[in-house]
Order: sequence, then structure tokens, then C-alpha cells
Amino acid sequence: MGVNEINDSASSSKKEAEPEIPQIQPFRMPSMEEIRAQEVWDNCAVRSVASGVLGGGLGLFMGLLLGSLDNPLMQDQMTGREQFIYTAKQMGRRSWSSCKTFAVMGLVFSAAECIVEKARAKHDITNTVVAGCVTGGSMSAKGGPKAACAGCAGFAAFSVVIEKFLERHT
Repeated sequence: MGVNEINDSASSSKKEAEPEIPQIQPFRMPSMEEIRAQEVWDNCAVRSVASGVLGGGLGLFMGLLLGSLDNPLMQDQMTGREQFIYTAKQMGRRSWSSCKTFAVMGLVFSAAECIVEKARAKHDITNTVVAGCVTGGSMSAKGGPKAACAGCAGFAAFSVVIEKFLERHT
């Protein structure tokens, strides 16, 4: 190697060692429309109803999907038309049932999380755990105290797993 090649390699390693300076973006104040929209969305009733509607839509879709997979027990003795009618009825029953369940689940979870967040004045995973426990307990309360406790623990654990997966809270 020549002297020039050694100097070139030394200067290139110095360039690599220098850290890049991050560019600072200018701060932009939100407009009045953005502030009003945020205030509306911060309302627990609005957030809960929106979650209930979206949960109902998800339940409707899931019910249609799962209802279409049901096969009649006496499938070999039914005509194609009878099978089609049976499947359509099953899809309707399943979709309505799932729609109600997911709507209530979304509404209860969102309301509980929002109320706990407002009461604690913190946005962290504890709110999610409490909301999951309230939702799971209330959804399984008809089965008695043991079922409510199991529902509380199960839904709280599921909520934590989902939060960790989505990485909303660090």
C-alpha cells in the first residue's frame, strides 16, 4: 500500500465514526378543527359508542364467516337447495349473535378503559388490565362468581398480550 492509500483509508474511517445530527422538524400548532375533533374523541361516551359499533361490525363479519362453515348433520339426505337455506339461516343466526356480543364487548372495554384513564390521569397498561378484567368479568357473570373471576383474569391477560403485540404502551 502506498502512503496515499493509507491516508485515504484513515480519513474514510474518521468519516464513518462521526454521528449524524438528526434534523429537527418545526413544531406546528394544531388547527381549531383538529382540537375540536380531539376533544370529541376524548369523550368517553363517543369513544365507547364508536367501539361498540365497530365491534358489532366485526362480529357481523365473523358470524357470517363462521356461519357459512356450519354443515348440517344430515347433509347427505338434503338437497342442494335445503343445504343453501340451512346455511343462510345459520349465517343469519351466527352473525346476529356475534354482532351483539362483539358490540357489547367493544362498548364495555372502551368505556372501562376511558373511565379508568380519566380517573388515574395516566395512559398506561394498567388501564388496559382493568378494562380487560371488567369486560371479561361482566361478559361471563351469568356463569357465577367463578366464571366471572376466570373471565376477568383471562380477558385481562389477553388484553395485555394484545397491548404488548401492538406496542402501544412502552
